[in-house]
Amino acid sequence: MANQQNKTQPTSVSVEAFLNTIEDDQKRADAFKIKEMIERLSGDTAQMWGTAIIGCGTYHYKYEGGREGNFMRVGFAPRKANLVLYIMSGFSEYEALLDNLGKHKTGKSCLYVKRLSDIDESVLEEIITLSLAYMAQKYPE
Repeated sequence: MANQQNKTQPTSVSVEAFLNTIEDDQKRADAFKIKEMIERLSGDTAQMWGTAIIGCGTYHYKYEGGREGNFMRVGFAPRKANLVLYIMSGFSEYEALLDNLGKHKTGKSCLYVKRLSDIDESVLEEIITLSLAYMAQKYPE
């Protein structure tokens, strides 16, 4: 198990080329806006992770069982039903912010929004900023 690699790895595929394949005009515009947001907030250039995830920054993790690897510090995927933002710190500390975010759903570290117009983008930026700070503390570069 220690040698098992994370199946989602960074690739050399162009983020812009991938985003331009999104057929829905609004989803494509929202995806470009999120890309710019995570780049600005992280200070890193976005890159493709796997075939459909855009991520910024990397961190190295190591589990007690010995499995280790690298993953993005923040990212998103423009899925058919939702824009999925990957907030690596999870959401346990962000209840008040989520109450003010607008229409969304959450998973363990996934934030699902239909479109940016459904949410308060400044609240989203605050959540991303706090998550990046958490990641910087837990996994210093």
